[in-house]
Amino acid sequence: MTQKLDDVRKYFTQKLEKHGATYLGVDYNSPESQEARFDELIRVIRPATEPYSLLDFGSGYGGTYDYLLHLGHKLTYLGYDIAESMVNKGNEIYAEDKNCSFTTNIEKVPLLDYAIASGTFNMKLDADYDAWTEIVINALHQMNDHARKGFSSNFLTKYSDRDRMRDDLYYADPLFIFDYCKNNFSRNVALLHDYELYDFTIIVRK
Repeated sequence: MTQKLDDVRKYFTQKLEKHGATYLGVDYNSPESQEARFDELIRVIRPATEPYSLLDFGSGYGGTYDYLLHLGHKLTYLGYDIAESMVNKGNEIYAEDKNCSFTTNIEKVPLLDYAIASGTFNMKLDADYDAWTEIVINALHQMNDHARKGFSSNFLTKYSDRDRMRDDLYYADPLFIFDYCKNNFSRNVALLHDYELYDFTIIVRK
């Protein structure tokens, strides 16, 4: 399992080196699709007019933070990523912002209001499907443990067009994820699968 995460770490390090701190650097197809996914994820935050703290699980260089600032959100942001290169880039970009920080150590992450994960679990490379699902479940538990009010995550959906699906990507079963979250984290769980992308968003409120 550790080797599979190392492979993903190397993959995104290479993406960042090639494309820099852009949507391509974190493997999104376009800035529009990146922002569309952010819009669904932040539904967990309410009311967004009040200051809050946020864990961005698989943060990359912090694109989510920049997006939230442009929306006028007032927040304390902590980005967590397994790729040290991403964390270093985020700390470099936001070096003067006292409300923004990054870490590669989940054990040092305090309890925050919310946690989100955008595109974090999509790239499994050559990992076995069941093994990657175990990694996903472990990560959801970590998000739950560090989020006081709730968390959200998106996934590529198993209902994607078969002829466009790739072996190196993880297509989650939305019903399995929903059921797992209902049984393990909260009674208040929403499954969003009605927007124009080949993925879904799960929202867990406490």
